[in-house]
Amino acid sequence: MKPDCPGNPLENYSSRREFLYVGLMGGLGLSLPGFLRQQAMGAQKFYETKEGPAKGIIHIFLPGGMSHQESFDPKPHAPSEYRGPFGAIDTALPGVQFGARIPQLAKLADRFTVIRSMSHGEAAHERGTHNMFTGYRPSPALEYPSIGSVISHELGPRNDLPPYVCVPNVPNEFANSGYLSSAYGPFGLGSDPSNENFQVRDLNLPGDVSEERFHRRRSMLETVDSHFRELEKSDALDSMDAFYQHAYKLISSQTAREAFNLAAEDDKTKDRYGRGEAGQRMLLARRLIEGGVRFVSLTAGRWDHHDNIRGGIDGNLPPVDKAVAALITDLEERGMLDETLVCLTSEFGRTPKINPTGGRDHWPRVFSVMLAGGGVKRGHVHGSSDALGGEVDTDGVTVQDLATTIYHQIGITADKELMAPGNRPIEIVDGGKVLDSILA
Repeated sequence: MKPDCPGNPLENYSSRREFLYVGLMGGLGLSLPGFLRQQAMGAQKFYETKEGPAKGIIHIFLPGGMSHQESFDPKPHAPSEYRGPFGAIDTALPGVQFGARIPQLAKLADRFTVIRSMSHGEAAHERGTHNMFTGYRPSPALEYPSIGSVISHELGPRNDLPPYVCVPNVPNEFANSGYLSSAYGPFGLGSDPSNENFQVRDLNLPGDVSEERFHRRRSMLETVDSHFRELEKSDALDSMDAFYQHAYKLISSQTAREAFNLAAEDDKTKDRYGRGEAGQRMLLARRLIEGGVRFVSLTAGRWDHHDNIRGGIDGNLPPVDKAVAALITDLEERGMLDETLVCLTSEFGRTPKINPTGGRDHWPRVFSVMLAGGGVKRGHVHGSSDALGGEVDTDGVTVQDLATTIYHQIGITADKELMAPGNRPIEIVDGGKVLDSILA
């Protein structure tokens, strides 16, 4: 039976060889198909050494559309139906105010950049999400790869860890590899780190498999592989060796396993981030970046507040405020902030005027994002919206600009062409510019 993954190196081998490998792997109880495909393909690619100020990226996505008026771009002098139910508070930056429900980030405003002039033309959740994950508008003709998948494709794995990890799972279809091979798709944890018994799926040996048996099975696989290499004399068999080598590395490498070991964090650190979903996801993201993962994508909260925005913000924003502030501070204390780019985004903003049910509706014409570390300026506000928070007023930023800047900071040239199906050259980002004004 042939695997259904495009680019899977097992596709091109005889059923006898497949049977032996699948049988032996099954005896170990291993099931890392996504990561194995990724690493097997990665082993066939020569990765150039690329340098950028950011060695890793944490993308925090707030699904549903976070209100910019209640967060980074309050309008305290607008009429009440526009300014909303919360006031504004001063920040560490003179003359700059944030929404009253992000006091922790307000205290750290001198550590990061806020862009108040993001804009695109997609008011539907799916289309807005596509923009923010890929840097492209959706197209019926082509599935574009996510930023994480492009980074996986261009830079490859490090320290036996997947280059691209989603916490806790792949959040949407646009976080995948698009026209690139699924080899470059994300590794999803399969469990939420806020769960009391959190454990990454497939990372540990099954209970009935001892370390001795594990290494004995590995030896058996090497013997079978050597036998068939002599029979078939095929250079392509090296990719199959890599397929299993990387599986063994992930499971047998203490360093790789330790990156996922949230239990190693003390109670004080866990409390600092917050024990809920937002806090524990961000804490694990820090561990993964520290271990060598290049791109971690996570979600936090639910932000589609068409009704009762007061209750929605009260329930969602404080834990995110606490967790993001803890993440920035923790990275800085560990000497990691300058090499780690933290991006806080959402698919769009919310309407400038409160609707009759006390909520705000979808609004892509202007919204805010936050960037910290990774070579980005500290204590900077880029662009502005108008007095009611409904339109870009100065220094507008497109999703192409944001994506181009993110790639630039990790050392990838965004106008490089990749090959889509049919040997079609497609630029990683089409038309964006590096936002030099926000870079340190």
